[in-house]
Amino acid sequence: MDINKIHNQDCLEAMKLMQDNQFNLAIVDPPYGIGFDGEVKEMANNKSKKWNNAKGKNYKRKEWDSNTPNDVYFNELMRVSINQIIWGANYFSLPQSSGWIFWDKGVAKDFTLSPGELAWTSYNKSLKKIELLWAGFRKCETTDRIHPTQKPVKLYEWLLINYANKGDKILDTHLGSGSIAIACHNLGYDLTGYELDKEYYDNAIKRIKNHQAQTRIF
Repeated sequence: MDINKIHNQDCLEAMKLMQDNQFNLAIVDPPYGIGFDGEVKEMANNKSKKWNNAKGKNYKRKEWDSNTPNDVYFNELMRVSINQIIWGANYFSLPQSSGWIFWDKGVAKDFTLSPGELAWTSYNKSLKKIELLWAGFRKCETTDRIHPTQKPVKLYEWLLINYANKGDKILDTHLGSGSIAIACHNLGYDLTGYELDKEYYDNAIKRIKNHQAQTRIF
């Protein structure tokens, strides 16, 4: 994976300069508009509290999850990519699809946040379910979380194995923690990614480079 194809740039401005169907598959995780960018509210008493990762590190409040992307974003995304997988699409207005994906996080019954997530796909397939633990000390990967909505590398590997074809060019408009970049590196896919926030971008690049260095050793 070419690290130079990951950009600290507004994805919408970048897509406006792209050709039609430039990418075979876009796998994206845009803001859901639910305020999950640094702290969450306990629904029972509406009190704000810090959102912490497994090691208790507080995430800075950044306000990027205050709104969902507009129609211009989705129109451009579908113009520049042949197929799409869009996480959090139950929060967006998208065309009807039979090919939804349900990620079952396998959390305990008393888990206070969402026990799963939905992704919309452009594929004419039946609904698929993936069970992948991603909460608590028994989560599927041992890793430092550098982003409040970080998804596991194994989740992106599953998406690539089940939906991408060898030689496909992959687009991610909201890179976040860089998990998809590590998955593309592991499976040999060409990724172009965008992350607007400089802090997230720098941390993701560091994480990706560390992973590449470790894989070269072995």
